[in-house]
Amino acid sequence: MLPDQYCQHKAAGSGSSFYGSFRFLPPVRRKAITALYAFCREVDDIVDDRSLDTESARRKLAGWRREIADMYAGHPDHLITQALMPHLQAFSIEESQLGAIVDGMEMDLDRKRYASFGELEKYCWHVAGVVGILAAKIFGVTQADTLEYAEKLGLAFQLTNIIRDVGEDIGMGRIYLPQDELERFGVTEDDLFKRRYTGAFRKLMQFQAARAQGLYEEAFSLLPEADREAQKPGVMMATIYRELLGEIERCDFPVLTERVSLTKSRKLWLAWKTWLNG
Repeated sequence: MLPDQYCQHKAAGSGSSFYGSFRFLPPVRRKAITALYAFCREVDDIVDDRSLDTESARRKLAGWRREIADMYAGHPDHLITQALMPHLQAFSIEESQLGAIVDGMEMDLDRKRYASFGELEKYCWHVAGVVGILAAKIFGVTQADTLEYAEKLGLAFQLTNIIRDVGEDIGMGRIYLPQDELERFGVTEDDLFKRRYTGAFRKLMQFQAARAQGLYEEAFSLLPEADREAQKPGVMMATIYRELLGEIERCDFPVLTERVSLTKSRKLWLAWKTWLNG
């Protein structure tokens, strides 16, 4: 299998809302973002692999750090880094930024609780904010504010994921909802692990959703007019993710026991509509 084919297979197989947005890009940018996304999926899959113990997962992440270094030295070994290397200079993809993503994945091995939103925000920066910045570079950036927009949008995406995946994360012993906010709303860890859907839980999730919605609005307010056309793929992703968040809200946050999703046709329709209308 060729490097680009491997990345395409990895990205398409994830079922993510993001991959559909890539189809609207010119070929070179599409190959670059697909390789970046495949890299993110590959390292994320390591920490989510229940067949690996913590130390085995840590060794695999260390191997990816070496692979990143080898790629920047000009001799990548993995198909993903072979696909990504031709785009490093063209899109200003920095070694430290890819390393920061791996650092974020490793945080999932080291901690399963976050005392406050401030702590959670640092984690989100590693696993989503940096990714947003790199994606924006690939889409096309002429204004510095566009990178700030992309970072904020990445945070909004990650908070949407956290809301959607509460039950799934509990199954892995992880609670990303800030501990001080659980306490403020009167929700205990026992409530979460026993999947108790209470009025307190509903109010907690309404608070989380309102924060995410506010971040989408804040991100869009930062996007300069000069880069709006180039950043359409990111806006398409945001349209799909906001629709997902809205669907979770309309369903009254059943996230303890089910994973709310949008159909493929609905996501494609939202992406196409956004591409046409901006």
